[in-house]
Amino acid sequence: MMPSGLAAVLPLSPHQVCAALGSSVITFVSFLLIRQLVKQRRPRGFPPGPTPLPLIGNILSLASEPHVYMKKQSETYGQIFSLDLGGISTVILNGYDAIKECLLHQSEVFADRPSLPLFIKMTKMGGLLNCKYGRGWIEHRKLAVNSLRYFGYGQKTFENKISEECMVFVDAIDKHKGKPFNPKHLVTNAVSNITNLIIFGERFTYDDTEFQQMIEIFSENIELAASGWAFLYNAFPWIRILPFGKHQKLFRNAAEVYDFLLRIIERFSQNRVSQSPRHYIDVYFDEMEQNASDTAASYSKENLIFSVGELIIAGTETTTNAIRWAMLYMALYPNIQDKVQKEIDSVVGNNKPPSLEDKPRMPYTEAVLHEVLRLCNIAPLGIFRATSEDAVVRGYSIPRGTTVITNLYSVHFDEKYWSSPEQFSPERFLDCHGHFMKREAFVPFSLGRRHCLGEQLAKMEMFLFFTTLLQRFYLQFPQGSVPNLTPKLGMTLQPHPYLICALRRWK
Repeated sequence: MMPSGLAAVLPLSPHQVCAALGSSVITFVSFLLIRQLVKQRRPRGFPPGPTPLPLIGNILSLASEPHVYMKKQSETYGQIFSLDLGGISTVILNGYDAIKECLLHQSEVFADRPSLPLFIKMTKMGGLLNCKYGRGWIEHRKLAVNSLRYFGYGQKTFENKISEECMVFVDAIDKHKGKPFNPKHLVTNAVSNITNLIIFGERFTYDDTEFQQMIEIFSENIELAASGWAFLYNAFPWIRILPFGKHQKLFRNAAEVYDFLLRIIERFSQNRVSQSPRHYIDVYFDEMEQNASDTAASYSKENLIFSVGELIIAGTETTTNAIRWAMLYMALYPNIQDKVQKEIDSVVGNNKPPSLEDKPRMPYTEAVLHEVLRLCNIAPLGIFRATSEDAVVRGYSIPRGTTVITNLYSVHFDEKYWSSPEQFSPERFLDCHGHFMKREAFVPFSLGRRHCLGEQLAKMEMFLFFTTLLQRFYLQFPQGSVPNLTPKLGMTLQPHPYLICALRRWK
């Protein structure tokens, strides 16, 4: 008979090994399952919401038109409700009143960013847009705002630079000689060049293939970052080990963009003279030098790369899509286009380019641009926010660090403030005398501390590009063409590709 001590040190049989491994796997999976189900329990006093599925919560409901789904759910659960995004308890704000109450009346409380795995993976919660609320955000936002003023709209000559780009833009359109073309490429190039002047101090030609490729990747990532795979990655970051999925494409794109930005920053920082900045990159390096001894300062080469990328995206994607929507709607509603062109002819004429000085005398054009921004909801959910401290809103308790989504789409379709909100009606921005009228529940650039820092620049660009375009061309769709008005989903809503004809109005 084998001594008991000897039996204890002999290797297990294959059957025993398999049984032990199986038991360990079952125990581990059970632990993960229980842990996930515990995470899915709503905190005490949390806003109500639709019943989540086990493990994945309400993620599947966001696969198609999440902004529309959220507005629909608010009819059942109220303007403030919650969703479970795979164990991530998320508060949804719908309607102007709720969003104003949180973003304006409790602006600091709702000014943070959630520490989501996707944000951490993409920017390490640094840079400008995804930075956590605190000193780093304050430093980077102040630097960006000052740069926009100093190198952009604060310069008397900057409007001339935009007007010059407008002329390059319409001259490029003229080369199509009234034949059908897809305007996306030209609009994207023109708009991105305005931001490029601030960041790099110069524009890029429309045939600069390397830069155009990067812009295309930026645009693709805007779509991928709002895909179902992105939500799944936030809920289950371990899926990064899977060799397939849109999140992998997102990460490959991000790595390619990072390398490109590193090269271009090195290129434009050459021959830099300290404290004599030529553009945003020089200003950033000056701040790095001045704060070199401050270990708490957030300026770094890596954060510069993230910030430059975010400024390019923010300065290009939203304004580009707004102009593309505006072109589409002018061709769709020729009577509205005719009214805009009559106003341009009356105020500006055809012998000089439009200027910002003309804007106060062009209320109908201003109303059309505002209605485009309202109806098309370029950034329907903005960028996800988080509470910087425990909050109480309308009796609900929202713990610190809770992910918060502001449904700006619901604001622009809030029937309390807009009659027949689904209709394209510029007249809603005009008073009974035909004067332009601001509307309170108009928030395409969001509200509060995290509102879009490029709002003033974007409005300048939209007005000058739009009026310069319609001063020279009459827009119409090719014969038999029917545009798709359903937006292409992503973090921004862009029109599906379309063809348009730009016919010369005068020689």
